[in-house]
Amino acid sequence: MHDPCRRNFLAACGGMAAGLTSWQIAGAPARAIDPIARNGRAKFKFSLAAYSYRSLLQGNPAKLTLSDFIRDCAQLGLEGTELTSYYFPKTVTLGYLRQLKSEAFRLGLDVSGTAGGNDFGHTDPARRKQEIQGVKRWIRYAEVLSAPVIRIFAGHAQKGSSPAEAHSLMVSAIEECCDYAGQHGVHLALENHGGPTSTADGLLAFVRDVKSPWFGVNMDTGNFHSDDIYGDLARVAPYTLNVQVKVVVSGSDGQKRPSDFKQLAQLLREAEYRGYIVLEYEESGDPQKESARFIEQLREDFA
Repeated sequence: MHDPCRRNFLAACGGMAAGLTSWQIAGAPARAIDPIARNGRAKFKFSLAAYSYRSLLQGNPAKLTLSDFIRDCAQLGLEGTELTSYYFPKTVTLGYLRQLKSEAFRLGLDVSGTAGGNDFGHTDPARRKQEIQGVKRWIRYAEVLSAPVIRIFAGHAQKGSSPAEAHSLMVSAIEECCDYAGQHGVHLALENHGGPTSTADGLLAFVRDVKSPWFGVNMDTGNFHSDDIYGDLARVAPYTLNVQVKVVVSGSDGQKRPSDFKQLAQLLREAEYRGYIVLEYEESGDPQKESARFIEQLREDFA
């Protein structure tokens, strides 16, 4: 049994957390803990993920820069801009980060968050250290940008590693990074993104076991593929720090369907979520035109 003291940003009483057991790994529901303490009233702000513009931000030369993307976010009337690490220069300088921060500020935008890539399932000590150091580097970058949250991944179990062993490796790496993040005033939000976080139970096992006031969930509305997608999203909503909205969902049958923005808004209201709703457009249309169209739809359906 783990220490029952829970994270500072959860409700004051804290919840009991059980250690990971084989039956929980096998798919039994993860035990609930107390949700993030809100103020009783939901509030939504809107942002756009740079990943939506990936076809425009990649290439040699790329059609657009991150500065262009920030200007588009302002043109769309958004409150925030989410700057994905994939589109930064290979060598990131403090001057470049400060330039982006200034550009966003002058256009009336928050840097709502940023995102890197990591895999904490590695068993090789050198590779594991490399993954942890990569997240720590982006924590420092996020602090300079005044980005309050970074999306992270759990990773995948490596060959020869049991689910329980992989879970333990991932939890300890996340906690180490959260300790570092707290020193820089940055939150880490674990995304439901394949592997052990592909289900609500899998994601909630990390919510239960990671001990840090700087940890929560990055809800990706398109990454659960069960027969009850919105039910699963509702289960993780109370622990969510950031929401990334996809324009389609697909269940266990693999068939794509338009996302129900109104249902998403309702489940987030019920969870009293306060924070950013970030459009992450992944379909094949023109990203500038389609992002503008879906931002307007989000505003209407979340009103």
